[in-house]
Amino acid sequence: MLISKKLLTYYMKSEYLLKIIKVSQKGQIAIPAEVQKMIGIKKGDNLILFIKGKKIMLEKVDTVIAQLADDFKDVETITENSLKKFWENEPDEIWEKYLKQS
Repeated sequence: MLISKKLLTYYMKSEYLLKIIKVSQKGQIAIPAEVQKMIGIKKGDNLILFIKGKKIMLEKVDTVIAQLADDFKDVETITENSLKKFWENEPDEIWEKYLKQS
């Protein structure tokens, strides 16, 4: 397999790790042990497969969940603060009618 000199040079100068892997007859790939160790992938771990165009990215489920929790931390606080205004207000007429009917 030939890899262009330009592509190889780009990956060698960047933070990326370049590995060539083969796809089996069943469409399976093996993640090299070196990569598993670097990323902390262990037997039984779940991975999420992302596809964008013709690019494939694998990410540990735990990593994605932690990232999403962190990303939504501010939204949660803002939402709680916004809703607190409504929770602290006296019940409105519609709510009072609902409570009387129940």
